[in-house]
Amino acid sequence: MDSKLKTALTGCLVISMSAVAYFYGTGLHPRGYLTWIAPLPVLMFALRNSRRWAALTAFLAFSLGGLNVLHYYRQVTPLLVTLVIVLVPAAFLAGIVVVFSTFARRGQLVRATFAVPLLWVALEYVSETISPHSTFGNLAYTQMDFLPILQIVSITGIWSISFLLFLFPASIATLIMPQGRRRQKAVIAVATVGILCGVLLFGWHRLHQVPKGKSVTVGLIASDATDFARGPQAVELVRSYAAQVRSLATKGAEVVVIPEKIGIFSEAEVAASDQILANAAKSHEVTIVAGLQHLPNLNELRIYGPEGRFQAAYEKHHMLPIFEGDLVSGKARVNMDMPSGRWGFAICKDMDFPKLSREYGRDGAGLLIVPAWDFVQDGWLHGRMAILRGVESGFSIARAPRMGILTATDSRGRIIAEQQTGKSTFSTVVATLPVANQQTFYARNGDWFAWLDTALAVLLMLSLLSRPRRAVLARRTEAPSNAEEFTI
Repeated sequence: MDSKLKTALTGCLVISMSAVAYFYGTGLHPRGYLTWIAPLPVLMFALRNSRRWAALTAFLAFSLGGLNVLHYYRQVTPLLVTLVIVLVPAAFLAGIVVVFSTFARRGQLVRATFAVPLLWVALEYVSETISPHSTFGNLAYTQMDFLPILQIVSITGIWSISFLLFLFPASIATLIMPQGRRRQKAVIAVATVGILCGVLLFGWHRLHQVPKGKSVTVGLIASDATDFARGPQAVELVRSYAAQVRSLATKGAEVVVIPEKIGIFSEAEVAASDQILANAAKSHEVTIVAGLQHLPNLNELRIYGPEGRFQAAYEKHHMLPIFEGDLVSGKARVNMDMPSGRWGFAICKDMDFPKLSREYGRDGAGLLIVPAWDFVQDGWLHGRMAILRGVESGFSIARAPRMGILTATDSRGRIIAEQQTGKSTFSTVVATLPVANQQTFYARNGDWFAWLDTALAVLLMLSLLSRPRRAVLARRTEAPSNAEEFTI
Protein backbone atom coordinates (compact mmCIF):
# COMPACT_ATOMS: atom_id res chain seq x y z
CA MET A 1 0.00 0.00 0.00
CA ASP A 2 1.21 3.48 -0.87
CA SER A 3 2.73 5.14 2.22
CA LYS A 4 0.66 8.33 1.84
CA LEU A 5 -2.55 6.33 1.57
CA LYS A 6 -1.57 4.26 4.58
CA THR A 7 -0.87 7.41 6.59
CA ALA A 8 -4.19 8.92 5.52
CA LEU A 9 -6.13 5.80 6.50
CA THR A 10 -4.33 5.61 9.84
CA GLY A 11 -5.04 9.30 10.39
CA CYS A 12 -8.75 8.76 9.75
CA LEU A 13 -8.81 5.95 12.30
CA VAL A 14 -6.98 8.10 14.85
CA ILE A 15 -9.35 11.03 14.26
CA SER A 16 -12.37 8.76 14.71
CA MET A 17 -11.07 7.27 17.97
CA SER A 18 -10.12 10.59 19.56
CA ALA A 19 -13.22 12.39 18.29
CA VAL A 20 -15.54 9.76 19.76
CA ALA A 21 -13.71 9.91 23.10
CA TYR A 22 -13.91 13.71 23.15
CA PHE A 23 -17.55 13.70 22.04
CA TYR A 24 -18.67 11.47 24.88
CA GLY A 25 -15.99 12.45 27.39
CA THR A 26 -16.74 16.20 27.36
CA GLY A 27 -19.78 18.43 26.97
CA LEU A 28 -22.93 18.80 29.03
CA HIS A 29 -23.10 15.20 30.29
CA PRO A 30 -19.53 13.85 30.09
CA ARG A 31 -18.35 10.32 30.69
CA GLY A 32 -15.25 11.48 32.49
CA TYR A 33 -13.16 8.33 32.08
CA LEU A 34 -13.03 8.89 28.32
CA THR A 35 -11.40 12.30 28.77
CA TRP A 36 -8.26 10.64 30.16
CA ILE A 37 -7.63 8.71 26.94
CA ALA A 38 -9.08 11.05 24.30
CA PRO A 39 -5.73 12.67 23.30
CA LEU A 40 -3.79 9.38 23.32
CA PRO A 41 -4.39 8.19 19.71
CA VAL A 42 -3.45 11.63 18.35
CA LEU A 43 -0.26 11.82 20.44
CA MET A 44 0.81 8.32 19.42
CA PHE A 45 0.16 9.19 15.77
CA ALA A 46 2.22 12.39 16.12
CA LEU A 47 5.31 10.39 17.16
CA ARG A 48 5.24 8.32 13.98
CA ASN A 49 4.21 10.83 11.33
CA SER A 50 4.99 14.31 10.12
CA ARG A 51 4.02 17.33 12.17
CA ARG A 52 1.65 18.44 9.42
CA TRP A 53 -0.30 15.20 9.70
CA ALA A 54 -0.15 15.38 13.49
CA ALA A 55 -1.61 18.91 13.55
CA LEU A 56 -4.37 17.97 11.11
CA THR A 57 -5.48 14.90 13.06
CA ALA A 58 -5.46 16.81 16.37
CA PHE A 59 -7.48 19.68 14.93
CA LEU A 60 -10.09 17.46 13.29
CA ALA A 61 -10.41 15.14 16.30
CA PHE A 62 -11.01 17.97 18.77
CA SER A 63 -13.29 19.86 16.37
CA LEU A 64 -15.47 16.83 15.69
CA GLY A 65 -15.55 16.01 19.40
CA GLY A 66 -16.67 19.58 20.09
CA LEU A 67 -19.81 19.10 18.04
CA ASN A 68 -21.40 17.61 21.16
CA VAL A 69 -22.19 21.15 22.36
CA LEU A 70 -23.08 22.63 18.98
CA HIS A 71 -26.85 22.51 19.52
CA TYR A 72 -26.53 24.00 23.01
CA TYR A 73 -24.33 26.91 21.95
CA ARG A 74 -26.55 27.66 18.97
CA GLN A 75 -29.36 28.42 21.44
CA VAL A 76 -27.34 31.02 23.32
CA THR A 77 -24.72 32.39 20.89
CA PRO A 78 -24.53 33.48 17.21
CA LEU A 79 -23.15 30.97 14.70
CA LEU A 80 -19.80 32.78 14.36
CA VAL A 81 -19.26 32.73 18.12
CA THR A 82 -20.20 29.04 18.22
CA LEU A 83 -17.60 28.26 15.56
CA VAL A 84 -14.96 30.20 17.49
CA ILE A 85 -15.81 28.28 20.67
CA VAL A 86 -15.41 24.94 18.87
CA LEU A 87 -12.54 25.62 16.45
CA VAL A 88 -10.13 27.87 18.35
CA PRO A 89 -9.37 25.34 21.14
CA ALA A 90 -8.96 22.69 18.43
CA ALA A 91 -6.41 24.89 16.65
CA PHE A 92 -4.48 25.41 19.89
CA LEU A 93 -4.48 21.68 20.59
CA ALA A 94 -3.08 21.11 17.10
CA GLY A 95 -0.25 23.52 17.94
CA ILE A 96 0.41 21.75 21.24
CA VAL A 97 0.67 18.42 19.44
CA VAL A 98 3.20 19.95 17.04
CA VAL A 99 5.27 21.15 20.02
CA PHE A 100 5.02 17.67 21.55
CA SER A 101 6.20 16.11 18.29
CA THR A 102 9.05 18.61 17.94
CA PHE A 103 10.47 17.92 21.39
CA ALA A 104 10.13 14.18 20.84
CA ARG A 105 12.02 14.39 17.53
CA ARG A 106 14.81 16.18 19.35
CA GLY A 107 14.93 13.33 21.83
CA GLN A 108 13.71 15.56 24.69
CA LEU A 109 11.01 13.19 25.90
CA VAL A 110 10.55 14.74 29.34
CA ARG A 111 9.94 18.13 27.78
CA ALA A 112 7.65 16.57 25.18
CA THR A 113 5.57 14.86 27.86
CA PHE A 114 5.16 17.88 30.11
CA ALA A 115 4.68 20.33 27.24
CA VAL A 116 1.20 18.95 26.57
CA PRO A 117 -0.36 19.59 30.01
CA LEU A 118 1.62 22.78 30.63
CA LEU A 119 0.56 24.42 27.37
CA TRP A 120 -3.07 23.31 27.65
CA VAL A 121 -3.46 24.66 31.18
CA ALA A 122 -1.79 27.93 30.18
CA LEU A 123 -4.31 28.21 27.35
CA GLU A 124 -7.23 27.54 29.72
CA TYR A 125 -5.96 30.10 32.21
CA VAL A 126 -5.56 32.82 29.60
CA SER A 127 -9.02 31.97 28.29
CA GLU A 128 -10.49 32.22 31.79
CA THR A 129 -9.02 35.66 32.36
CA ILE A 130 -10.43 37.16 29.15
CA SER A 131 -13.70 35.26 28.71
CA PRO A 132 -17.01 36.67 30.00
CA HIS A 133 -17.89 33.05 30.77
CA SER A 134 -14.78 32.47 32.91
CA THR A 135 -14.19 28.73 33.42
CA PHE A 136 -17.21 27.49 31.47
CA GLY A 137 -15.98 24.74 29.15
CA ASN A 138 -12.93 23.86 31.25
CA LEU A 139 -12.10 20.17 30.90
CA ALA A 140 -11.77 19.79 34.67
CA TYR A 141 -15.57 19.73 34.99
CA THR A 142 -15.62 16.37 33.22
CA GLN A 143 -14.27 14.83 36.45
CA MET A 144 -16.99 16.02 38.81
CA ASP A 145 -18.02 12.46 39.66
CA PHE A 146 -14.41 11.40 40.41
CA LEU A 147 -14.27 12.73 43.97
CA PRO A 148 -10.78 11.48 44.97
CA ILE A 149 -9.13 13.30 42.07
CA LEU A 150 -11.35 16.34 42.62
CA GLN A 151 -10.00 17.17 46.08
CA ILE A 152 -6.72 18.50 44.70
CA VAL A 153 -8.53 21.69 43.63
CA SER A 154 -8.55 22.73 47.31
CA ILE A 155 -4.80 23.29 46.82
CA THR A 156 -4.36 24.18 43.15
CA GLY A 157 -7.76 25.28 41.93
CA ILE A 158 -9.34 23.84 38.81
CA TRP A 159 -6.09 23.96 36.83
CA SER A 160 -4.42 20.81 38.12
CA ILE A 161 -7.29 18.60 36.92
CA SER A 162 -6.73 19.61 33.29
CA PHE A 163 -3.00 19.18 33.87
CA LEU A 164 -3.52 15.56 34.94
CA LEU A 165 -5.93 14.87 32.08
CA PHE A 166 -3.15 15.64 29.58
CA LEU A 167 -0.15 14.43 31.56
CA PHE A 168 -1.52 10.88 31.68
CA PRO A 169 -1.96 10.30 27.90
CA ALA A 170 1.22 12.21 27.04
CA SER A 171 3.17 9.96 29.39
CA ILE A 172 1.64 6.80 27.93
CA ALA A 173 2.44 7.95 24.39
CA THR A 174 6.12 8.60 25.12
CA LEU A 175 6.58 5.49 27.27
CA ILE A 176 5.31 3.07 24.62
CA MET A 177 7.22 4.58 21.70
CA PRO A 178 10.03 2.30 20.53
CA GLN A 179 12.73 5.00 20.55
CA GLY A 180 14.06 6.75 23.59
CA ARG A 181 16.59 6.27 26.36
CA ARG A 182 15.44 4.28 29.35
CA ARG A 183 16.58 6.95 31.79
CA GLN A 184 14.20 9.52 30.35
CA LYS A 185 11.33 7.07 30.24
CA ALA A 186 12.03 6.13 33.86
CA VAL A 187 11.85 9.81 34.83
CA ILE A 188 8.52 10.18 33.03
CA ALA A 189 7.08 7.00 34.55
CA VAL A 190 8.16 7.81 38.11
CA ALA A 191 7.00 11.44 37.88
CA THR A 192 3.60 10.59 36.39
CA VAL A 193 2.86 7.70 38.74
CA GLY A 194 4.11 9.72 41.71
CA ILE A 195 1.93 12.72 40.86
CA LEU A 196 -1.21 10.65 40.25
CA CYS A 197 -0.72 8.54 43.38
CA GLY A 198 -0.04 11.62 45.47
CA VAL A 199 -3.20 13.32 44.20
CA LEU A 200 -5.34 10.22 44.81
CA LEU A 201 -3.94 9.67 48.31
CA PHE A 202 -4.59 13.30 49.19
CA GLY A 203 -8.11 12.98 47.83
CA TRP A 204 -8.77 9.80 49.80
CA HIS A 205 -7.49 11.45 52.97
CA ARG A 206 -9.57 14.61 52.49
CA LEU A 207 -12.74 12.64 51.77
CA HIS A 208 -12.32 10.84 55.08
CA GLN A 209 -11.98 14.07 57.04
CA VAL A 210 -15.26 15.13 58.67
CA PRO A 211 -15.85 18.91 58.58
CA LYS A 212 -16.20 20.15 62.16
CA GLY A 213 -18.95 22.59 62.97
CA LYS A 214 -22.66 23.05 63.24
CA SER A 215 -25.16 22.20 60.52
CA VAL A 216 -28.32 23.66 59.02
CA THR A 217 -31.26 22.07 57.22
CA VAL A 218 -31.95 23.72 53.88
CA GLY A 219 -35.06 23.49 51.74
CA LEU A 220 -34.66 24.07 47.99
CA ILE A 221 -37.69 24.77 45.83
CA ALA A 222 -38.25 25.61 42.15
CA SER A 223 -41.04 25.83 39.62
CA ASP A 224 -40.45 25.77 35.87
CA ALA A 225 -44.07 26.64 35.11
CA THR A 226 -43.68 30.39 34.48
CA ASP A 227 -41.04 32.41 32.62
CA PHE A 228 -40.57 36.12 33.35
CA ALA A 229 -43.76 36.65 35.35
CA ARG A 230 -44.60 40.37 35.53
CA GLY A 231 -46.92 42.65 37.44
CA PRO A 232 -49.72 40.95 39.41
CA GLN A 233 -48.69 37.59 37.93
CA ALA A 234 -45.23 37.96 39.51
CA VAL A 235 -46.72 38.77 42.92
CA GLU A 236 -49.06 35.76 42.65
CA LEU A 237 -46.07 33.55 41.82
CA VAL A 238 -44.37 34.81 44.99
CA ARG A 239 -47.53 33.95 46.90
CA SER A 240 -47.43 30.43 45.42
CA TYR A 241 -43.83 29.96 46.53
CA ALA A 242 -44.68 31.28 50.00
CA ALA A 243 -47.46 28.70 50.29
CA GLN A 244 -44.93 25.93 49.71
CA VAL A 245 -42.69 27.07 52.57
CA ARG A 246 -44.93 25.39 55.12
CA SER A 247 -44.32 21.88 53.73
CA LEU A 248 -40.56 22.45 53.72
CA ALA A 249 -40.63 23.81 57.27
CA THR A 250 -42.54 20.74 58.49
CA LYS A 251 -39.70 18.61 57.06
CA GLY A 252 -37.22 20.53 59.18
CA ALA A 253 -36.02 23.25 56.79
CA GLU A 254 -34.46 26.22 58.58
CA VAL A 255 -33.73 28.14 55.39
CA VAL A 256 -35.71 28.00 52.13
CA VAL A 257 -34.05 28.97 48.84
CA ILE A 258 -36.13 30.16 45.86
CA PRO A 259 -34.52 30.44 42.35
CA GLU A 260 -33.07 33.39 40.49
CA LYS A 261 -35.34 35.88 38.72
CA ILE A 262 -38.67 34.18 39.41
CA GLY A 263 -40.25 37.33 38.02
CA ILE A 264 -39.76 40.96 37.03
CA PHE A 265 -40.88 43.36 39.77
CA SER A 266 -41.49 47.08 39.98
CA GLU A 267 -40.75 48.89 43.25
CA ALA A 268 -44.34 48.52 44.39
CA GLU A 269 -44.37 44.81 43.50
CA VAL A 270 -41.10 44.28 45.37
CA ALA A 271 -42.69 45.86 48.45
CA ALA A 272 -45.73 43.56 48.14
CA SER A 273 -43.50 40.50 47.68
CA ASP A 274 -41.37 41.52 50.64
CA GLN A 275 -44.46 41.50 52.83
CA ILE A 276 -45.60 38.09 51.57
CA LEU A 277 -42.25 36.41 52.05
CA ALA A 278 -41.50 38.11 55.38
CA ASN A 279 -44.85 36.90 56.72
CA ALA A 280 -44.14 33.35 55.48
CA ALA A 281 -40.69 33.43 57.12
CA LYS A 282 -42.18 34.52 60.43
CA SER A 283 -45.13 32.11 60.31
CA HIS A 284 -42.88 29.07 59.77
CA GLU A 285 -39.81 30.36 61.63
CA VAL A 286 -37.46 30.01 58.68
CA THR A 287 -35.10 32.21 56.68
CA ILE A 288 -36.22 32.70 53.06
CA VAL A 289 -33.85 33.60 50.21
CA ALA A 290 -35.56 34.55 46.93
CA GLY A 291 -34.21 35.74 43.58
CA LEU A 292 -35.97 38.39 41.50
CA GLN A 293 -35.34 40.99 38.83
CA HIS A 294 -35.84 44.36 40.47
CA LEU A 295 -36.66 47.10 37.99
CA PRO A 296 -35.11 49.00 36.44
CA ASN A 297 -31.83 47.05 36.26
CA LEU A 298 -31.03 44.76 39.21
CA ASN A 299 -30.76 40.99 39.43
CA GLU A 300 -30.83 40.36 43.16
CA LEU A 301 -31.62 37.91 45.89
CA ARG A 302 -33.50 39.13 48.95
CA ILE A 303 -33.24 37.65 52.43
CA TYR A 304 -36.08 37.47 54.96
CA GLY A 305 -35.45 36.44 58.58
CA PRO A 306 -37.61 34.29 60.87
CA GLU A 307 -38.50 37.39 62.89
CA GLY A 308 -40.55 38.49 59.87
CA ARG A 309 -38.59 41.26 58.18
CA PHE A 310 -36.44 41.90 55.13
CA GLN A 311 -32.78 41.57 56.18
CA ALA A 312 -30.50 42.18 53.19
CA ALA A 313 -30.14 42.03 49.40
CA TYR A 314 -27.29 40.71 47.27
CA GLU A 315 -26.85 41.93 43.69
CA LYS A 316 -25.49 39.51 41.08
CA HIS A 317 -21.87 40.23 40.13
CA HIS A 318 -21.51 38.42 36.79
CA MET A 319 -24.20 38.81 34.16
CA LEU A 320 -24.89 36.47 31.26
CA PRO A 321 -23.75 38.34 28.12
CA ILE A 322 -26.51 39.47 25.76
CA PHE A 323 -29.32 38.11 27.96
CA GLU A 324 -28.48 40.38 30.90
CA GLY A 325 -26.65 43.16 29.13
CA ASP A 326 -29.07 45.79 30.46
CA LEU A 327 -28.54 44.88 34.13
CA VAL A 328 -26.09 46.50 36.51
CA SER A 329 -23.47 44.26 38.12
CA GLY A 330 -23.20 44.22 41.90
CA LYS A 331 -19.89 44.80 43.65
CA ALA A 332 -20.40 43.77 47.28
CA ARG A 333 -20.43 40.36 48.91
CA VAL A 334 -23.05 39.59 51.55
CA ASN A 335 -22.20 37.46 54.59
CA MET A 336 -24.51 36.75 57.51
CA ASP A 337 -23.53 35.26 60.84
CA MET A 338 -26.23 32.78 61.78
CA PRO A 339 -26.58 30.34 64.71
CA SER A 340 -25.20 27.55 62.48
CA GLY A 341 -22.26 29.61 61.19
CA ARG A 342 -21.49 32.15 58.48
CA TRP A 343 -23.59 32.12 55.30
CA GLY A 344 -22.58 33.75 52.02
CA PHE A 345 -24.75 34.49 48.98
CA ALA A 346 -24.28 34.38 45.21
CA ILE A 347 -26.44 34.06 42.08
CA CYS A 348 -26.09 31.53 39.25
CA LYS A 349 -23.29 32.69 36.92
CA ASP A 350 -21.32 34.09 39.83
CA MET A 351 -20.34 30.48 40.47
CA ASP A 352 -18.52 30.24 37.12
CA PHE A 353 -15.89 32.61 38.55
CA PRO A 354 -13.50 31.12 41.13
CA LYS A 355 -12.36 34.50 42.45
CA LEU A 356 -15.68 35.42 44.06
CA SER A 357 -15.91 32.05 45.80
CA ARG A 358 -12.31 32.40 47.02
CA GLU A 359 -13.27 35.70 48.60
CA TYR A 360 -16.19 34.05 50.37
CA GLY A 361 -13.81 31.33 51.52
CA ARG A 362 -11.48 33.96 53.00
CA ASP A 363 -14.53 35.62 54.60
CA GLY A 364 -15.07 32.40 56.53
CA ALA A 365 -18.33 31.37 54.88
CA GLY A 366 -19.30 27.79 55.73
CA LEU A 367 -22.37 27.74 53.47
CA LEU A 368 -23.01 29.49 50.16
CA ILE A 369 -26.66 29.96 49.18
CA VAL A 370 -27.19 30.22 45.41
CA PRO A 371 -30.47 30.92 43.59
CA ALA A 372 -29.95 30.10 39.89
CA TRP A 373 -31.55 29.61 36.49
CA ASP A 374 -30.21 27.01 34.07
CA PHE A 375 -31.00 26.18 30.44
CA VAL A 376 -32.35 22.64 30.98
CA GLN A 377 -29.60 21.06 28.87
CA ASP A 378 -26.81 22.49 31.01
CA GLY A 379 -28.45 21.71 34.35
CA TRP A 380 -25.98 18.97 35.27
CA LEU A 381 -22.88 20.80 34.07
CA HIS A 382 -23.73 24.22 35.48
CA GLY A 383 -24.72 22.72 38.80
CA ARG A 384 -21.46 20.74 39.01
CA MET A 385 -19.46 23.85 38.18
CA ALA A 386 -20.95 25.50 41.24
CA ILE A 387 -20.19 22.43 43.35
CA LEU A 388 -16.50 22.67 42.44
CA ARG A 389 -16.33 26.18 43.92
CA GLY A 390 -17.22 24.67 47.29
CA VAL A 391 -14.41 22.10 47.01
CA GLU A 392 -11.93 24.82 45.98
CA SER A 393 -12.76 27.26 48.74
CA GLY A 394 -14.06 25.06 51.55
CA PHE A 395 -17.80 25.45 52.07
CA SER A 396 -21.12 23.69 51.53
CA ILE A 397 -23.46 24.88 48.77
CA ALA A 398 -27.25 25.04 48.59
CA ARG A 399 -28.21 25.76 44.97
CA ALA A 400 -31.78 26.21 43.79
CA PRO A 401 -32.11 26.66 40.01
CA ARG A 402 -35.08 26.84 37.73
CA MET A 403 -34.87 24.46 34.76
CA GLY A 404 -32.01 22.54 36.36
CA ILE A 405 -31.14 20.34 39.34
CA LEU A 406 -31.69 21.34 42.95
CA THR A 407 -28.46 20.38 44.73
CA ALA A 408 -27.17 20.38 48.28
CA THR A 409 -23.45 19.55 48.57
CA ASP A 410 -20.70 19.62 51.18
CA SER A 411 -17.17 21.03 50.94
CA ARG A 412 -15.89 17.76 49.41
CA GLY A 413 -18.29 17.93 46.48
CA ARG A 414 -20.47 15.12 47.81
CA ILE A 415 -24.10 15.29 46.72
CA ILE A 416 -26.15 15.29 49.93
CA ALA A 417 -29.43 15.60 48.01
CA GLU A 418 -30.56 16.54 44.50
CA GLN A 419 -33.74 16.74 42.47
CA GLN A 420 -34.41 17.52 38.81
CA THR A 421 -36.86 20.40 38.43
CA GLY A 422 -39.88 20.34 36.14
CA LYS A 423 -41.13 16.90 37.21
CA SER A 424 -43.95 18.59 39.16
CA THR A 425 -45.31 22.10 39.58
CA PHE A 426 -42.95 22.62 42.49
CA SER A 427 -39.82 20.49 42.88
CA THR A 428 -38.28 20.40 46.35
CA VAL A 429 -35.29 19.06 48.27
CA VAL A 430 -34.61 19.10 52.01
CA ALA A 431 -31.09 18.32 53.24
CA THR A 432 -28.89 18.95 56.27
CA LEU A 433 -25.54 20.54 55.43
CA PRO A 434 -22.45 21.25 57.53
CA VAL A 435 -21.67 24.95 57.96
CA ALA A 436 -17.91 24.75 58.41
CA ASN A 437 -15.36 26.80 56.51
CA GLN A 438 -12.18 24.86 55.65
CA GLN A 439 -9.82 27.75 54.81
CA THR A 440 -8.27 25.91 51.87
CA PHE A 441 -4.80 26.62 50.50
CA TYR A 442 -6.39 27.65 47.20
CA ALA A 443 -8.76 30.15 48.84
CA ARG A 444 -5.79 31.78 50.59
CA ASN A 445 -3.33 31.74 47.69
CA GLY A 446 -5.44 31.87 44.54
CA ASP A 447 -4.26 30.78 41.09
CA TRP A 448 -0.64 30.11 42.05
CA PHE A 449 -0.65 26.81 40.15
CA ALA A 450 -1.91 28.47 36.95
CA TRP A 451 0.77 31.17 37.24
CA LEU A 452 3.51 28.57 37.78
CA ASP A 453 2.19 26.48 34.91
CA THR A 454 2.08 29.47 32.57
CA ALA A 455 5.62 30.51 33.49
CA LEU A 456 6.92 27.00 32.84
CA ALA A 457 5.03 26.89 29.54
CA VAL A 458 6.72 30.13 28.44
CA LEU A 459 10.14 28.79 29.37
CA LEU A 460 9.39 25.59 27.52
CA MET A 461 8.45 27.47 24.38
CA LEU A 462 11.59 29.60 24.63
CA SER A 463 13.64 26.43 24.78
CA LEU A 464 12.33 25.55 21.33
CA LEU A 465 14.39 28.44 20.00
CA SER A 466 17.63 26.77 21.09
CA ARG A 467 19.28 24.32 18.73
CA PRO A 468 19.06 20.68 19.87
CA ARG A 469 22.30 18.73 20.29
CA ARG A 470 21.09 16.02 17.99
CA ALA A 471 17.77 15.24 16.34
CA VAL A 472 16.49 11.90 17.52
CA LEU A 473 13.24 10.81 16.06
CA ALA A 474 14.15 10.75 12.43
CA ARG A 475 11.84 11.64 9.63
CA ARG A 476 10.23 8.71 7.93
CA THR A 477 12.93 8.82 5.25
CA GLU A 478 15.84 8.67 7.75
CA ALA A 479 17.53 5.57 9.09
CA PRO A 480 16.40 4.26 12.49
CA SER A 481 19.98 4.42 13.80
CA ASN A 482 19.68 8.19 14.00
CA ALA A 483 17.24 7.80 16.92
CA GLU A 484 19.62 6.85 19.70
CA GLU A 485 20.95 9.93 21.49
CA PHE A 486 18.50 11.69 23.81
CA THR A 487 18.76 14.88 25.85
CA ILE A 488 16.41 16.07 28.56
